[in-house]
Parts: sequence; structure tokens; C-alpha cells
Amino acid sequence: MGYYLLDERIRACAPEALFAEAGRKYVAVLTTPQWQRERDRFDMGIELEPDADNIHNTKAEVNYDSLTGTFQIPDRTNLRERAFCFAFALDEKGIVFIDDSGKAEEMIAAIQRTKRWREPSLERFLYDFLEPIVDGDLPIMERYESELDRIEDELLAEAGQNDMARVNVIRSDVRELLVHYEQIIDMTQELEENENGFFSEANLRYMHLFMNRMARRHDSAVSLRDHTIQVRDLYNAQLEVRQNRTMTLLTVVTTIFMPLTLIAGWYGMNFRYMPELNWPYGYPVVIAVSVAIVVFCLIFFKKKKWL
Repeated sequence: MGYYLLDERIRACAPEALFAEAGRKYVAVLTTPQWQRERDRFDMGIELEPDADNIHNTKAEVNYDSLTGTFQIPDRTNLRERAFCFAFALDEKGIVFIDDSGKAEEMIAAIQRTKRWREPSLERFLYDFLEPIVDGDLPIMERYESELDRIEDELLAEAGQNDMARVNVIRSDVRELLVHYEQIIDMTQELEENENGFFSEANLRYMHLFMNRMARRHDSAVSLRDHTIQVRDLYNAQLEVRQNRTMTLLTVVTTIFMPLTLIAGWYGMNFRYMPELNWPYGYPVVIAVSVAIVVFCLIFFKKKKWL
């Protein structure tokens, strides 16, 4: 649990100090039981109660005299399995995070260590709070891009094992990032609408700046997703080429042995008056004809580039 005032830096304070300084914006981090005990003192006029125990996405919802919402932040070490979840409530006086995971407190501590503001405001705090959520994603996407390039090169060279399972994992991770980005964009648009007039019009530029950054992240993720589809299509094309080569080889072998099968069937009928059966040179002649047929077929197929 923590209480802070927005000054040149985020300044920790006692709970009583939150409302003692008129016009000073505040940030508070409470656990769910603490919020249930202390929610009335913040006097936010909440209609849609934030539920920190039932969070499935990142969103913001407008109340009569407040904004409430939730954050679901994927863990970048395991995008498909784990996520940090917490809720928030906001009005013109400040913002309260309802967090049982400790993630919000950790993010605020990072801002406290690294940020100084000439003109502290709730809008600037929100910008600095939102930015680290996606700031580390570019190295992840660059690493995925390098992996996809390597797999693509191996496919083209037909060297080594084609790690398509890894491509599917990357595609799944990128899909999780895209969903996350779209939800953050929707939430930021809700904040930028400023329906309740909580934010200064001059400071809405921070929301617009963050929206532009999110749009670029989203475009990068879409490009990466398209790259995974391209690699998968290349793999399928290479698989079809190999199958076609195998079928071509089988067809050539079958074509070569068809005349030999005809000869074997012809002279396997054992009719009584087949002169070749009693001819002393019949056997070597059949061998010579069979070899000649095989050689002719090989030369013909090679000339046609079917071999």
C-alpha cells in the first residue's frame, strides 16, 4: 500500500495528506480489502465498481463522476500463460490503483526513481505509467524477427530441421501482444475523450502522444504476424515441392519399368508355339532389349529434365 502526491517527483505521503493540499493530484495504491474499507473517503461517485478479482482485459469505463477500469498486463517472459492484473479508479483529484499483485506499486516505484517533472500533472503521470508497459516490446519483436529470418533462410536452403513449432509459438505470442495493444489503444481513446473533463485540454497531448506510440507498436506487431504467415506459407510451398519431386521420381521409375513389365508378361504366357522360347539367343536378346529400353528412357527423361 502506498500514498503519493505528484510533485517534481512522485512524493510518498501519509494518507491524511492526500486531500490536505488543495489542487495537488495524488496517486494511491491499495489492496482489495483496503479499497473496500477506504473507498468512501475518495468520494469518486463510482457506479461501475472496479473488481480486482475478476479481470480479463485492459479497459476504461466512464462513470457519472469518475473513470474506472482494469489492467491485464502480459508477462513478457511468458506471454501466453501469465499476466499481471489490477484495477483503477480515477477522477479530477487523482487515481487509485486496486492491486493485490504488487505490479502497480512496482511501476510507480520505477517512475519515482527515474522521472522528474517541470509541470507535474495527472496526465503526465498516466503517460509515464503507461509507457513502460510496452516500452520493452521492441527488443522482443526484434528477436522474433531474427528467429523468423533464420528459419526462412533454412527453408530456402533446405538445410537442417525446419522449426515450424517455434514459428507457431511466435505467432501465438504476437497475437497476445496485438490483443493487448488493441485494448490499451481503446482505453487510451477513452481517456483522450475526456468526457468528464478530468484532464486539462493542454495536457491531452500526452494521451495523443501515447496513442501515436501505440499505433507504431501495433503496426510492428501486425508486420511481425504477417512475417510468421509468410514463413508458414514458404514451408508449405517447400513441402509441396518436395512432394512433387518424390511423385516425379516415382512416375519416372514406373514409366521405365512399364515396358519391362510388358515384356515379362508377354513371355510369361508360355504358349506352346512361341518361337522365342526355343531360340538359343532369346534370353540374351530379351536382356539386351530391356537394358536398351532402360537406357533410352533415362536419356529421354534426362533430356526433358524430368530427372
